[in-house]
Amino acid sequence: MNGKKLKDSQKDLSKNLEGLVLKDIYRSGKELRFLFSNGKILGMNLMLTGDIFVFDKANEHKFTIVEMHFKDGKGIALTDRMRNANIKLNPVDKDGVDVFDKKFNLKYLASILNRKSKIKDLLIDQDFILGIGRGYADEILWKTKISPYSNPAAIPIEKLKELIKKAIVQISKKYPDIIQGEIKELLKIHTLKKTESPTGYPNIIDNKSSRKTYYTTEQILYKKAPFCTLQYCVP
Repeated sequence: MNGKKLKDSQKDLSKNLEGLVLKDIYRSGKELRFLFSNGKILGMNLMLTGDIFVFDKANEHKFTIVEMHFKDGKGIALTDRMRNANIKLNPVDKDGVDVFDKKFNLKYLASILNRKSKIKDLLIDQDFILGIGRGYADEILWKTKISPYSNPAAIPIEKLKELIKKAIVQISKKYPDIIQGEIKELLKIHTLKKTESPTGYPNIIDNKSSRKTYYTTEQILYKKAPFCTLQYCVP
């Protein structure tokens, strides 16, 4: 085991999981869940640069954080060159609605907009919306031409409809079974490799907080909410 954010020791993991049958693998927000025959769950967070590889007998992948070995000689390696990817025994799931859930719709989004946080902060808050990270939030907001610093309640309803579509469609259709961190080819502005957006506007990087924000001046800043709140404007 080798990582900066590991929550449990190798001894504790072996004690709880060794010799068990892996019953199911599923996703919870931005994380994977491995369910074992004794009911124990191992959570795995790939972070920005993590990858998962299946190996046979010997793992030869670089930057391995942790290995899982099975009876038939095969195994799973979690790798991350930045060493931020991590695992946790019996993680607690967040309370947000998953972006692929049918409940994540315009009515739900409208119900959580009257908050002091900016729209990007709301999109990545897993207690409200599960599955969107910082990079994809920047990309979604650029695609919809909404400033990340907008007041959520001030965003027009048509823009909210567009935002929901951008949040769901692109990755689910093009990469339905992806088991990596963020897909680099989808990143148009959240990347140091490009100095301007595909539409010709300079990429701006806000370094004021620990969470960098990438955006352009073509994105509209919505400040003042309408007289009628979105909750009452939604049919």
